[in-house]
Amino acid sequence: MSTLERLFRHARPLVGMVHLLPLPGAPRHASMAAVLKRAVADARAIEEGGLDALIVENYGDFPFFKADLPPEAVTALTRCVTEVMRAVKIPVGVNALRNDAHAGLAVCAATGARFIRVNVHVGAQLTDQGIVEGRAAETCRLRARLCPDAGILADVGVKHSAPLAPRPLHEEAADAVHRGLADVIVVTGSATGHAADPRDYDAAARGGAPVFAGSGVTEATVRATLKKCRGVIVGTAIKEGGVPDAPVNAARARAFVAKARG
Repeated sequence: MSTLERLFRHARPLVGMVHLLPLPGAPRHASMAAVLKRAVADARAIEEGGLDALIVENYGDFPFFKADLPPEAVTALTRCVTEVMRAVKIPVGVNALRNDAHAGLAVCAATGARFIRVNVHVGAQLTDQGIVEGRAAETCRLRARLCPDAGILADVGVKHSAPLAPRPLHEEAADAVHRGLADVIVVTGSATGHAADPRDYDAAARGGAPVFAGSGVTEATVRATLKKCRGVIVGTAIKEGGVPDAPVNAARARAFVAKARG
């Protein structure tokens, strides 16, 4: 069984995003009940739309902490993942923004979620949180202790950031895979909802692991993208009106999947 089939039950997975409303402690938090209601509704819409897996992400928690999330955020994220996993049968992953892979792994260990996404797994990036450094050595050792079967999806050419010292993308990807033990490489555009340069998919594939498109893929571009990538992570394109902050729309998700698999 391939890594993708083990983690996603599909050789070319389509992965939807559950963008959580602000969690307790975040400046714009209003109600945990509202957070859970939206999370479950979005997860069900993703499953109903035919996508293969989903990622739960504390999308509404900006300004983000650079690394370690506070206990109230980790606890709330764990509860959200728990409720989502009760609501759907597709595989679930975790992204603890901005870059808390340790929290993501802890949530996996507590809930049975299958994988984490890490924005900066190796190297260092200049971000709106300052300099964010990869912690692959700690992350991989913690995975071995807590949840050895959990997958690591590692971004390269990280969105909403700039490299401190630019390197060829294929070198960054190779380091993430061979020195950081990442299972999947994620390639994005410059920001949420922005498409990557298709040439970046080819460069990242030289790193030696499956490559996912991580932003900006639409119904119009998904088939072409899947000719270059082994999987797609989609958020904005399956939201109502194509707005990142809006709820997931099951009809848009179905149309996206139909185009991808048609």
